[in-house]
Amino acid sequence: MSVRVAGVGDPLVRAAEGSRLRRGIGRVARRDRFALVAALVLLAAVLVALLAPWLPLLDPDTVDTPNRLRPPLTPGHRLGTDEFGRDLLARLVWGARVSLLAGVATAAAAMVIGVMLGILGGFYTGWVETVVMRLTDILMAFPYILLAIAIVAGLGPGLRNAMIAIAIVGFPIYTRLVRGVVLSLREREFVEAARALGATDPLILGRHILPHLLSPVIVAFSLDVGAKILATAGLSFLGLGTQPPTADWGSMLATGRQFVVLSPHVVLLPGLAIFVIVLALNLVGDALRDLLDPRTHPR
Repeated sequence: MSVRVAGVGDPLVRAAEGSRLRRGIGRVARRDRFALVAALVLLAAVLVALLAPWLPLLDPDTVDTPNRLRPPLTPGHRLGTDEFGRDLLARLVWGARVSLLAGVATAAAAMVIGVMLGILGGFYTGWVETVVMRLTDILMAFPYILLAIAIVAGLGPGLRNAMIAIAIVGFPIYTRLVRGVVLSLREREFVEAARALGATDPLILGRHILPHLLSPVIVAFSLDVGAKILATAGLSFLGLGTQPPTADWGSMLATGRQFVVLSPHVVLLPGLAIFVIVLALNLVGDALRDLLDPRTHPR
């Protein structure tokens, strides 16, 4: 007679989780209108960034010095021009491609590294746990942005090196989060039952541990993308990220800061774009946390 341990991958469990998720999405959409608006803003920003090559925009790198520092609503330049006469609307849209890609890619890389190390450090004891946690402690002992600057200084300026540096300094957040969850699950009854039935470690991790990590990791990722966009923009502002003439919100802030009194729109527009996207990501992340946290669901 075989004994079957019900896990998160069970069809009945999946059906119940799907029904609960649909009810939760409807409840959050009705209750949190700000999160719904934020999600629509993010969707619009992603679509505009993806469709940038096919939109009726001017070349973002074309220099037109006779038309430099034109104010918004200038004919032919709806949002004005920058200090080189380049169209600000085109640079904002093309800069969205760089900033969103950098934020999502660096957060994803940090998440993959952090989740793998967190699982190793939480599921296994001994030297594996010691190495993982001491590495995490060393990285977290340094100020976040200063360590990223030091890594980029060693690798050389550029968007790719900036993304590598931010991913390196960002994965300890996921490592600590995942390790805490794995430690709480490692001694649970269903894991002990699976181990008693002869399940291997990869099977236990894949069927019983990883599904429980989805909710906290998704929430952490949604909140972390905004932080990574800010970090990438900060490095570009310092001249260590995206290099001219590529459009990037951080570099647009850096080159336009000297004209903040004469033509404030050159700085306000990219700053407003960063503010709106990061705020929208935080609102959506908070809504996801409420949606995926079982303690907030009515019984």
